[in-house]
Amino acid sequence: MDFLERVKGAMGGLESFISKVPGYKGYKEKELRREGDKLLRDHLVRQFEEQQRKLNDQKLQLLSSGLIELIDDLDRASTRLESFIIKIRTASQGYAGFFDAVKVKETELDALYNFDNALLEGVPRLEASISNLGSAIMAKEGVPQAISDLVALTGELNDAWAKREDVITSAV
Repeated sequence: MDFLERVKGAMGGLESFISKVPGYKGYKEKELRREGDKLLRDHLVRQFEEQQRKLNDQKLQLLSSGLIELIDDLDRASTRLESFIIKIRTASQGYAGFFDAVKVKETELDALYNFDNALLEGVPRLEASISNLGSAIMAKEGVPQAISDLVALTGELNDAWAKREDVITSAV
């Protein structure tokens, strides 16, 4: 799903006409890129929040299976995932003011969008890890390793997000 194309396709006739005016065109292109990235990040948040709900279900499963001693470890993964979701939700949109030393150009905004889009690959990985945990809980074996894998994956997601700031500066 390309959110940037969706935003461009949603422009009305007058807006489309005005966007072709010299000087305004570049401004409008940047705004469309920012709006597309915002839609993408909203989509990412929804996808990862669904995984958070599944993870919370696994906590209940862990408790009902009598593996209460592992709850703290699973909470670590849950906290990391929650932190990751908050970072996505509150991320900047690549704005740069008129007098800022670093100007954000279309290439940087495209790099930011591509970076955010690549984060979607984390959803099926996280889903598989949570599913693996559920299977381990049901079998009552391999649960500590499944939790450890989940903690590592949520750490990877946060580490990947930490590199987002570098996207704009390296795209220059």
